[in-house]
Amino acid sequence: MSHITDELITIRDWLRWAVSHFEKTGLFYGHGCDNAWDEAVWLVLHALHLPLDRLEPFIDARLTVAERKTVLALLQARIEKRIPTAYLTHEAWLGDYKFYVDERVIVPRSYFAELLREGLAPWVEDPAGISAALDLCSGSGCLAILMAHTFPNAAIDAADLSGDALAVAARNVADYGLETQIELIQSDVFAKLEDEHGKRIYDLIISNPPYVTEEAMSVIPDEYRHEPPISLVSGSDGLDVVRKILAGAADHLTDDGLLLVEVGHNADLVEEAWPHVPFTWVDAPSGESKIFLLSRHDLLDHFSK
Repeated sequence: MSHITDELITIRDWLRWAVSHFEKTGLFYGHGCDNAWDEAVWLVLHALHLPLDRLEPFIDARLTVAERKTVLALLQARIEKRIPTAYLTHEAWLGDYKFYVDERVIVPRSYFAELLREGLAPWVEDPAGISAALDLCSGSGCLAILMAHTFPNAAIDAADLSGDALAVAARNVADYGLETQIELIQSDVFAKLEDEHGKRIYDLIISNPPYVTEEAMSVIPDEYRHEPPISLVSGSDGLDVVRKILAGAADHLTDDGLLLVEVGHNADLVEEAWPHVPFTWVDAPSGESKIFLLSRHDLLDHFSK
């Protein structure tokens, strides 16, 4: 395909070529962008070390031969290997916050990002009053970092089963200078969340756990297969990790503590599994009934040992 680098000269040329080939090959967009144009812009500007929000001044700039080869290599990796753009650029965004990512972690995407921007109102009346909070199944640490900004007085724990994921989280926590506010803990759900005083107790626990069903995993787009399976699939009905969370959460919450868990499109499966539990479904601006909320009292009533 060397002739391509001879024929495509400007950024505009490369963007047109990229969008055409993205559409032709049927790429799936679900890791930061939702269309071929935005994805092409992200990849091309990243390859050229240009700001992602400043396309127009550069769109007709001519590229050097070396730059054309760099752009082509990135676009080919996206097209031929179906690697998500976030892994090719090693960056992902939640709102205004940028995070380092690689294939040790799932690409950040969560309805919690929108809710934390509003301080989890009205469920949390006073963000400054949160003194301890937990991000369970933390992955890259992105939600723990958003929590640290939303709840400035809180000690934040970020727990994950994967040591590889926590290594990525450590990099992100350091990038934001939050090492003294966020503690990273390797734990299978609540198993290691203890200290010299006993079980760690929180005002707030949020979790975006694995929740893909085995059936959905069998037909998932190829882009998702670059992500660690442990971060995606969770048993036949997608609720294996959710069951562990529900079984143990009450022991780690204050009397007025709240648990919020993201389950994506699985609200019906959750209601079917626990028909008598009074789930409150929290709507985010971009999605309804993707996150459920339970108080400690709800958990004690329905999941006490």
